[in-house]
Amino acid sequence: MSKIQKDVPLKNYSNYKIGGNASYFLDVRTKEDLIEGLREWRQRGENKEIFILGGGTNILISDDGFDGLIIHCSIKGIELNGEELTVGAGESIWDIDKFLVEKSLSGMEWSGGLPGTIGGAVRGNAGAFSGETKDIVSRVQSIDLETLEEKERDNKDCEFSYRNSIFKKNGDKELILSVTLSLRKGERDEIEERTLRNVQYRQERHPLEYPNIGSTFKNIPWDNVPEDLKVHWKVYLKDDPFPVVPVAKIIALAGLKGTTVGEAMVSDKHTNFIVNLGGAKASDVKGVIEEVKDKVKDKFGVNLEEEVMYLN
Repeated sequence: MSKIQKDVPLKNYSNYKIGGNASYFLDVRTKEDLIEGLREWRQRGENKEIFILGGGTNILISDDGFDGLIIHCSIKGIELNGEELTVGAGESIWDIDKFLVEKSLSGMEWSGGLPGTIGGAVRGNAGAFSGETKDIVSRVQSIDLETLEEKERDNKDCEFSYRNSIFKKNGDKELILSVTLSLRKGERDEIEERTLRNVQYRQERHPLEYPNIGSTFKNIPWDNVPEDLKVHWKVYLKDDPFPVVPVAKIIALAGLKGTTVGEAMVSDKHTNFIVNLGGAKASDVKGVIEEVKDKVKDKFGVNLEEEVMYLN
């Protein structure tokens, strides 16, 4: 029986609810699923691109879909060994956070309410509230999609940097299988309170009532702020984890709140979110992104860099 499906609608796997069809689609729940699927892919002899898809956050999928193989990572599993937790790459951040509260393990409270999977968080070194994924990663297990060789990297070998890692730099050459997190014992009530405080913050300040894929742009490093603006923007300065100016503040200052193209809109609740009002296309979202970048550049002389990835 074939493990590879054809013409699968990717909007069903997108937090944005946007995207055309994948020509080929492989859902991976185990390492064996991946190996069998890749062998079948080679037998087909298709000379097409491969893309790894996790929780469907932080990625804008083209209206034309993807003419290649999507590998959807659904690998689950949570195993506790003392203060180390090994989790399948497809586990959601939400489920991991709930487990950590139950086991009174601290170190990941910053991720409360963060969408997506742990595999995606490692790949993009996701962070919030002065915490980053790299702070808790001990080891990452992955598999090379070409050679099927399994690899294990420690924290240093993952080459973490701001919203980046070796897995992101290498593209889709390997798939993360599992992640081992290093945590510490704490008071359950305190861990739960800190985690839920961050969940509540997101619920109150992020436009979760609309489909979205999280932050659209990276925050602006203080070193990149023009000298003549530093005196005005110093009031906005925060550590994330190094000195940055929140890009949402700057987009709002540029008067871009509510900017709309088609059914895509800069949220008036949090301007670093571009939301799907119901029937947005990827082209609508791109139109909003370009308008925001152009106007911020014109008004302040600052180049915004997307945090969102594109799948064409």
